[in-house]
Amino acid sequence: MTTASQTPVQLDTVAEATTRLLDTIRGLGESAVAEPSLLPGWTRGHVLAHLARNADSLVNLLLWAHTGVEIPQYASAFLRDADIEAGAPRPLAEQLADNEAAATRFLGLARSLTDDAWRAQVRTRQGRPIPATEVLWMRLQEVEIHHVDLNAAYSPANWPAPFVARILPQAAADLTRLTADTAPSFTIQATDTDYTATIGASPTHTISGPASSLAAWLLGRTPGTDLTGDLPPLPAWK
Repeated sequence: MTTASQTPVQLDTVAEATTRLLDTIRGLGESAVAEPSLLPGWTRGHVLAHLARNADSLVNLLLWAHTGVEIPQYASAFLRDADIEAGAPRPLAEQLADNEAAATRFLGLARSLTDDAWRAQVRTRQGRPIPATEVLWMRLQEVEIHHVDLNAAYSPANWPAPFVARILPQAAADLTRLTADTAPSFTIQATDTDYTATIGASPTHTISGPASSLAAWLLGRTPGTDLTGDLPPLPAWK
């Protein structure tokens, strides 16, 4: 008989990041929802609506893992975008309540999954097969990165060191794949850790700075003004 799983360590990390996010939302003023986020064309309301619907979409993947019945992350790309647009103009109280409820649904289901369910394979909305444990990392990225996107005093410097230690190599590897046949090519060097990586095949210079700043720049979240070196234009993330 399969019993309830021990809560994965990363689930506690997701819960802690969620608490920080919800505290930031509670501290926003009513007019802040309609103000610009750091994402072009999106208000803070768009980011908040996306965060809530993302949690629900990942509940779908956890239900898939739990039941063995395929449940797509989103019903369609159109409905995903439509839900964000419809949710963006809501007042702050509704945005907060929605994010609280969505986070509770996600964390509650995650805490109930068995070891077998965590090992089950599901697919992201892009069609990539992953073990259900990877859903926790997906959610942590959404919470931490979009917390910064809210443009509400939470910056990449506030990212916990373990998150930076994982997201920076991932961002570097993803960018290398995106630019496999095209420039730029350079080396990145963290000044506060021993992390170094090469982007592209023939690096000609080095870009250095704090690990969190390098990650934020590679992810397209900052212009890299706190980095040292000749910063090339980066491709847009899709």
